[in-house]
Amino acid sequence: MPNVVINGVKYHYEAKIPEHCEQVIIFVHGAGGSHRHWTRQVSELGNKYFTIAVDLPGHGDSEGSASSKIEEYSNFIYEFAEHVVGTRFYLAGHSMGGAIAMNYAVRFADKLNGLILIGTGARLRVATVILETFAAGNRFPQLMDFAYGRGAPSELINLARLEMENTDPNVYYNDFLACDNFDIMEQLKLIKTPTLILGASEDRMTPLKYSEFLAQNICNSILEKIDDAGHMMMLEKPEQVNTKIIQFIEKQFC
Repeated sequence: MPNVVINGVKYHYEAKIPEHCEQVIIFVHGAGGSHRHWTRQVSELGNKYFTIAVDLPGHGDSEGSASSKIEEYSNFIYEFAEHVVGTRFYLAGHSMGGAIAMNYAVRFADKLNGLILIGTGARLRVATVILETFAAGNRFPQLMDFAYGRGAPSELINLARLEMENTDPNVYYNDFLACDNFDIMEQLKLIKTPTLILGASEDRMTPLKYSEFLAQNICNSILEKIDDAGHMMMLEKPEQVNTKIIQFIEKQFC
């Protein structure tokens, strides 16, 4: 379980490096999440690529504090990549992680080989009741009812509920506040990086139309639909997600 120290603060990440690899992927989780959301991506895509799943500040096993600003998380990814990778890479983000990835692509495009946006949108408005609940120091377990598709295994949902129970509500509050303030609609056309957009057919948190809007406004992008999955598609349908990512990366270098 590797860690990296940046400005005196220890951050955790999971990684897998195959014997021969030319491409690097950094995976960024969503609000209140951790590297554990990318278990199947690290273990399976890690057979082909140098694959990294990082815990954002204040999340998972990382020190530091959660931020209420997407740009601050984007700054962290810049520093993290400079310390751990030091070369161009693919940046993959889910939900809030996708917002971070898009902000990064606008500001640091020269660092990227490609962008992978999973279950995210150009705006990520959050219901007032959710913000108020977490602001009061309470949890919002009903969120799990919307995060997964109808056919998701019960063990996945139970693990998600346990993860919420073990996460400080203030982390969720800051993350959802960052999402609620995020709006990159007018800047999407500034993204020139080759982009894979993955939307799920049963996503009720960032419906497929969000992904379609991204595809319509990010040049050099491709939209792929993940069938029979909800917002947490990388956990629900890891084989589909991983296949789409491999196809995208191989297309860039064929």
